Amino acid sequence: MLKYLINLLFPKLCLGCNALLLNNEKIICSECNHNLPHTNHHFLEHNDTTKKFYGIIPIEFSASMLYFHHKGIVQNLIHNLKYKNHQEVGSLLGKWYAKDLENISQIQTVSEIIPVPLHKKRLEERGYNQVTTFCEALSKELEIPYNPNLLYRSRYSKTQTKKDKENRKDIANSLFDVNFTEADQNKHFLLVDDVMTSGATLESCAKALLKIPNSKVSVVTIAYTLS
Repeated sequence: MLKYLINLLFPKLCLGCNALLLNNEKIICSECNHNLPHTNHHFLEHNDTTKKFYGIIPIEFSASMLYFHHKGIVQNLIHNLKYKNHQEVGSLLGKWYAKDLENISQIQTVSEIIPVPLHKKRLEERGYNQVTTFCEALSKELEIPYNPNLLYRSRYSKTQTKKDKENRKDIANSLFDVNFTEADQNKHFLLVDDVMTSGATLESCAKALLKIPNSKVSVVTIAYTLS
């Protein structure tokens, strides 16, 4: 009875389309699940994510899970994850994507999973890093250690969402650094972010990680923006 009253007063809604969830549905409704725009990048050596790094930085493997469309399901999911503290979105997507990645040869050599970090000020403002639960789910399912302390954001900057590609790249190039020891050498790092747009942030993060002697970097994001 109590559960019925709670569901009546506080109905559970799909975080992809805001429809009422059925009793057997959690977080995302069956229709949104069916219509998720999967990229299948993990099957393609020369995919859209990989092409962002051509001629710029050596990347072992890169892929995005979903395509990001304006006013689409993925935008709603990312918005709920990033701004509404629905961290269960990251956990669910990470669990799902791990199944796609587990048989990828490059992923099988990864030493640690590294999130794109927030500056301490932004972390205090938001209260969480939106990629944490996605990373933690990948870590659990793939049995790869999660390390949120190696890479850090060296200075605060306002959101880059509305900046053009060149401005994003100029800003990102000086934002990230690593605090490493000898134990971090000779490792393969899987760098993880929520959405790839210009690729400038991930490029800067990868360059920072590659300062570590004999390191390698792969990249995974939840979504890839088509623009």
